[in-house]
Amino acid sequence: MSEIQETKDKKERDREMVYQLDGRPGLATAVPLGLQHVLAMFTSNLAPILIIAGVCSLSGADTVIMVQCAMFVSGLTTFIQLYPLRLGKNYQVGAKLPIVMGTSFTFVPTASAIGAAGGIGAVLGGCMAGSLVEVFMGFFYKYIRRFFPPLVVGCTLVTIGVNLLGIGVDYFAGGAGAADYGSLQNLGVAFFVLAIVILLQRFGKGLAKNSAILIGLVAGYVLAAVLGMVDTSPIADAKWFGLPLPFQFHLEFQLPAILSFAALFVTSGLETIGNTSGITIAGFDREATEKETSGAILADALGSTTAAIFNALPNTAFGQNAGIVSMTKVVNRWCIATGAFILMISGFFPKLGALFSAIPNAVLGGAIITVFGMILINGIKMISKAGFSERNILVMGLTFAFGMGVPGHPEAVAQLPSALQFIFNDPVTATCIIAILANILFPLKDESDIAKAKEAMLG
Repeated sequence: MSEIQETKDKKERDREMVYQLDGRPGLATAVPLGLQHVLAMFTSNLAPILIIAGVCSLSGADTVIMVQCAMFVSGLTTFIQLYPLRLGKNYQVGAKLPIVMGTSFTFVPTASAIGAAGGIGAVLGGCMAGSLVEVFMGFFYKYIRRFFPPLVVGCTLVTIGVNLLGIGVDYFAGGAGAADYGSLQNLGVAFFVLAIVILLQRFGKGLAKNSAILIGLVAGYVLAAVLGMVDTSPIADAKWFGLPLPFQFHLEFQLPAILSFAALFVTSGLETIGNTSGITIAGFDREATEKETSGAILADALGSTTAAIFNALPNTAFGQNAGIVSMTKVVNRWCIATGAFILMISGFFPKLGALFSAIPNAVLGGAIITVFGMILINGIKMISKAGFSERNILVMGLTFAFGMGVPGHPEAVAQLPSALQFIFNDPVTATCIIAILANILFPLKDESDIAKAKEAMLG
């Protein structure tokens, strides 16, 4: 009886520990929770690589190299976010938070244009040099954080959430550009997965509830395989083992490419600020500290530099994984670390990576579409902390009108100078820049607004 009781006590401790930042639950508890993070971001992690590889007309072998390296670097950078590298008393590289890193979609449009003109070397060289901007943001965040109050970060988070919802819908319908986009089969499988996730979230208990997304993905994968929706040829063609090696491409440092990527790294840093705050709000009911945010940005920069060295695109904190933390409240670093380890291992075993990447888009969409909604909600929560004074409403009105409205109608700014057009190429970039400018142009004057802003900044 004592052994049975000890087993029950251990399971109970593990269940409680997953809601704590530190501690090491048993692998039977930790691995499923880490794996669902990997599955939720796996396709999104590889999609930018596949897009740029196609634009640069890379061979199949070169594409496999980039995919391997993307998985390896994502896992490595996630480890650094979980277990930071100390830089003296005042700085650390990494947030010491359950942040999952992956290849950023933010850079895809610019990387496509540069890659088409100058090849993959110009893309990787521009990313490596441009990432220095984010290094500056991380080290000097203490002095520039006043430009990124909760109102600015909240607006950015809302925009990220809205954009992710569109991506989630595309996955739900079978993937953007798919020949069977929106087919009844895709929608049926997606709704099947969604129903499992919702039911487990609503009525499940313990590990079953916390692993709802993973269980939904596995069930959807099996159903999709039965329906003939799983393409097994990439799995069969992939090698069993391969080392992710650095500098497989010749890097080229072209000034226009460097400047373009430098501007995007500011946006990437703001995304990381937003997702870091989203995780602390959802998981710990507080704003991210200055040290956590600075560390997250520095890890983002280090991950992006490492990615360029290892033939991959820049990394960023993934919004969908922040959404999973928001949904499950699982913040234990050890659980997330098991997922990071799986990512790194996938980089050494291309066949394992091919197995994950063979998950049909509809299956993935059914599992993560509600997760993306959580990012939007976290942005709204952050804005609400700043308050809805007349001044804040004016700032938000300008931000969303020009940040989200104009990028949807690029013809409206087609006659502006190219430097100004660039601002409106991407809604996240536009929202960040407009929010910062509006926040400066309309400073806080009312004492109650100032007090509320300070309270929000301090969490």
